Amino acid sequence: MAGNQAAILILGSMPGKASLSAQQYYAHPHNLFWRFMAEITGVMPTAAYETRLEGLIKNQIALWDVLKECRRDSSLDSDIIEASIVANDFAALFARYPTINTIYFNGNKAEQAFKRYALPCLTNTENLTFCKLPSTSPANASISLDKKLAEWMQIKILIGK
Repeated sequence: MAGNQAAILILGSMPGKASLSAQQYYAHPHNLFWRFMAEITGVMPTAAYETRLEGLIKNQIALWDVLKECRRDSSLDSDIIEASIVANDFAALFARYPTINTIYFNGNKAEQAFKRYALPCLTNTENLTFCKLPSTSPANASISLDKKLAEWMQIKILIGK
């Protein structure tokens, strides 16, 4: 999901079961993603899904996942079977959206998978900035909500809000 002027790309690893079932990014009710995006974009997490996506596009934020396909028994990133991984086509994404210049990873797995499966296939990445943020997943309970939000707020600074 991206608008024509996207400058920021937020990458998850692979949608969990709730998101796949709902066909919506970050659909698990305890995932903090939309709550953080409300702080960044001003669009309430209770707004209709299309309204939340429009808020991201208005703020030049795109969403995608590193993985196009994988197998796992649960929604946990740690359950992803490495041999089953197929990465999304990032060369095509960056060709279509050349204004993307900053990539935020929603957690460790997204960053690790991108570096292992996508980055080696890319050229001309010297103009991209990469930043790992703490996962918004409810499984990431080792970091306080306040600390997570403080790190995610650097996106708000970048978009000048």
